[in-house]
Amino acid sequence: MYLSILIFPLLGSFVSGLLGRKIGVTGAHIITCTCLIISSILATLAFYEVGLCGSPVSVNLSTWLESEILSVQWEFLFDQLTVSMFIPVLYISSLIHIFSTNYMAEDPHNQRFFSYLSLFTFFMLVLVSGANYFVMFVGWEGIGVVSYLLINFWFTRIQANKAAILAFTMNRVGDMGLSIGFFALVALLGSLNYSTLFSLAPFMNSTAIDIIGLLLLSGAMAKSAQIPLHSWLPGSMEGPTPVSALIHAATLVTAGLYLLVRSSPILEYSSTALLVITLVGASTAFFAATCGLVQNDLKRIIAFSTISQLGYMVMAVGLSQYNVALMHVVNHAFFKALLFLGAGAVIHSFSDQQDVRRLGGLIKFLPFTYTAMLVGTLSLLATPWLTGFYSKDLIIELAFAQYSFEGTFAFILGSLTAGLTAFYSFRLISLVFLTKPNGPKISYLHSHEATLAVIIPLFVLALFSIFFGFVFSDLFVGIGTDFFGNSIFIHPNHITMVEAEFSMDRIVKLLPTILSLLGAVLAVYLYHFTPNLFFMESPITRKIYTFLNGKYLFDVMYNHYFIGSGLQLGYFISKVLDRGVIEFVGPYGLSNTLSQTGINIGKLDTGVITTYSLYITIGLLSLVFLVFSPILLDNSILNENRLFIIYLATLLFALYPNQK
Repeated sequence: MYLSILIFPLLGSFVSGLLGRKIGVTGAHIITCTCLIISSILATLAFYEVGLCGSPVSVNLSTWLESEILSVQWEFLFDQLTVSMFIPVLYISSLIHIFSTNYMAEDPHNQRFFSYLSLFTFFMLVLVSGANYFVMFVGWEGIGVVSYLLINFWFTRIQANKAAILAFTMNRVGDMGLSIGFFALVALLGSLNYSTLFSLAPFMNSTAIDIIGLLLLSGAMAKSAQIPLHSWLPGSMEGPTPVSALIHAATLVTAGLYLLVRSSPILEYSSTALLVITLVGASTAFFAATCGLVQNDLKRIIAFSTISQLGYMVMAVGLSQYNVALMHVVNHAFFKALLFLGAGAVIHSFSDQQDVRRLGGLIKFLPFTYTAMLVGTLSLLATPWLTGFYSKDLIIELAFAQYSFEGTFAFILGSLTAGLTAFYSFRLISLVFLTKPNGPKISYLHSHEATLAVIIPLFVLALFSIFFGFVFSDLFVGIGTDFFGNSIFIHPNHITMVEAEFSMDRIVKLLPTILSLLGAVLAVYLYHFTPNLFFMESPITRKIYTFLNGKYLFDVMYNHYFIGSGLQLGYFISKVLDRGVIEFVGPYGLSNTLSQTGINIGKLDTGVITTYSLYITIGLLSLVFLVFSPILLDNSILNENRLFIIYLATLLFALYPNQK
């Protein structure tokens, strides 16, 4: 049963991709959706057996590599952490498949699209179920390749080409660091198996474990779009909207978080790595929230919201609250998928318009979509008793309960980010649904609610965004819960759940909610009731707007310092080294040397008796030197190199003979 969870998406991908012409568009829809739904049902059973009944399962298929003490197995581990990731990945992937049957109905490449979606889901399942870092890395690279194919699905668009290449190359930076970390683990401990590594982690050298922790973080930073490897994620909005929902809600961006949570037994013994993780996560959350304030593309606003929420998750990992981070991963997957699919419904019904300034007044035309997006937005804001409330606010409270520099830093930025998140979220709601119509009349005439294939996924995700956190919060993050068992390790010194629950002032707990309420009210007032944004007339405000709209000029710096320098280095290597020095001492130089040597040796045959006498004399002297050199050169460094000296002298003589 457990392997069937992985096999069904792969089967659907192969059938849709290889037999797409035979089965047609409808056949591809039916087969891929059916395979995903079956996998979801099996994952639910696995969650019951492994998670609720506490019986992890390990499946060893074969040996991939065996060399002395190093043994790498094709092995899968189904423990509480794995089955917890199965739920959002498979549920949301199934709903996105159903949504796509309507959204992509007019696309001529439906079979290829659904094949990519199912293959992406398969590699994500491989990533979260691997029993060692090798199997995890197979899934890690798999989702990287398929994400490139999905972002670049409309490959005739230049912007899609650029976005896909940017995502692929920027993720290679993190993958390089992650690979070096794996090599270091093999060199130090001789294994990649989770059980072996995590048992030996307490006995590792502190410097080594710090370096390995930072290398693992580099991989997570690229995959989960953390500063400074975040630039690829907003650009990936060039892909179809279902791709945005799949990549940025439940799968690719959460892979980095899964890596950090799975590596908790290593990270817990590296205070340096935890400090850096906390600072990176808090900074990313605040950075993305400020950038989201000034975006005008509907999908990009939600994309920056994703980066911000990923910052919260990484921050929770740095605070050693791995179960809370995972809870927020699952919660965020549901309401962010709801927001993306809701945005897709708006775009699809309004002539593919994505600029929020050209929308407005859609509450009358799309009431169900408005309700669904409002539920997702309120859950994103951690509105009490909705799904996001049970993890997002808890992360901020746990940061304050650390009573340390990094904890205070995370609490301040996390609280500010909560207010900014509310502002840009309700700015989106106001501009798209509440303000007066700003688009062309013909778009409003054709605007209407979509079919059941769109409404059903939105309805199901809205239910999860309302009830999931309430139902599962005590199981995942309740005081005294042992749901995750040995799959997550938190050092006793880092457990602060009790302090966060009982010893904090009420005002500290209410601060994020108060800031969120202020941000939401301010956004509705400015963008719904105020005709002009008077403060935009200030030169300072315009400069701040430009700076934030330019995403802190990260792209400019990358293009100027890294891309330009990289192209110059490539030109130098190509012209000077590859076609210059290497060519001179390589094929071209070897050919010339052999040719010239042949000519010079031919010139030795002069026909003069004195020249032949010289050759005989040199030969005899070389023979004498070879025989008596151990005596003449005893204890000398030249003793070991006498043959080389004779060879070099003879070669020089052959290349440059004396000519009369």
